[in-house]
Amino acid sequence: MKVLVTGHLGYIGTVMVPELIERGHDVVGLDSDLFRECSFDDTSIVRVPELIKDVRDVSISDMRGFDAVIHLANLSNDPLGNLNPNLTYEINHLGSVQLASFARKAGVERFLFSSSCSLYGAAGLDAVTESAEFNPVTPYGKAKVLAERDIALLASDEFSPIFLRNATAYGVSPRFRFDLVVNNLTAWALATGKIMIKSDGSPWRPLVHIRDITSAFIAALEAPKATIHNEAFNVGSTGENYQIRDIARIVGETVPNCEVAFAEGASPDKRSYQVSFDKIESTLPGFSPEWTARRGVEEVYEALRDRSISVDEFEGPRYRRIKSIQNLLAEGKITSELRRTDIVEAEL
Repeated sequence: MKVLVTGHLGYIGTVMVPELIERGHDVVGLDSDLFRECSFDDTSIVRVPELIKDVRDVSISDMRGFDAVIHLANLSNDPLGNLNPNLTYEINHLGSVQLASFARKAGVERFLFSSSCSLYGAAGLDAVTESAEFNPVTPYGKAKVLAERDIALLASDEFSPIFLRNATAYGVSPRFRFDLVVNNLTAWALATGKIMIKSDGSPWRPLVHIRDITSAFIAALEAPKATIHNEAFNVGSTGENYQIRDIARIVGETVPNCEVAFAEGASPDKRSYQVSFDKIESTLPGFSPEWTARRGVEEVYEALRDRSISVDEFEGPRYRRIKSIQNLLAEGKITSELRRTDIVEAEL
């Protein structure tokens, strides 16, 4: 297939693109390159033909000639979403719906939307399925709910949306992020020999490696239409639901001489949910998750062990998306609408 990947220069995109190419797909990227300074290893990024363009500015003509669109580009987490909720809705909701609408008009057959398990929000102790009620507690989660709702309405005999609700991601990438719990705790343990948990450690999170996310997208891309048409899939593995304290324990057992502690008077984080991944495992035989949180911690530890990365570095703008945005705003490199001022949009 000829596939357009939005956000191809991001944390997940830089891992997904080479896997798509290896599967024989013809890949084109689309990215505003907002986070170009957030590089862990740019030399390992596989370059493809690309459009350097904000997803809000995409036209119908940009969508023509593609069999499928994989839409990864968005403001990627709760802190970014909270920075300016209106922009979060503009980009993650309205921008995504417009992109899907243009893809449909341009004759694209499949639209794979990178959604999130965070739309379940405060879901209690039962493992939620794709039919569960949504209870998002942040603008990021609410924007995902609205985007799914409106994109689903575009489904037709010729246009198949697919909603892939990723669990909390982790893993090594050329555009590494340390604002994700597994990556962050491992970095803290290595840099300081100590993990300080700011909540009481009781909240539940489903976890998934970015290579397993990639595997899920490829499985949905290649599955028969009847299997995926206008369907939602939780992306992860049922055995990979963890309490935060369990993740900390795994990190403590992996990183030598690491102490795990909890902040005095810590209270639970209201974002707590467990997720069932039975549907994707039974419906998409091409998806076979290979990673566990323990293996992921080991991978992150190995990647960082010889780099002498400091707390200031991994907590700073290079690896935390919210701080990167704040830094770019302060330097005048982006506008208040999060548009870069130092690039000219480039076409193919």
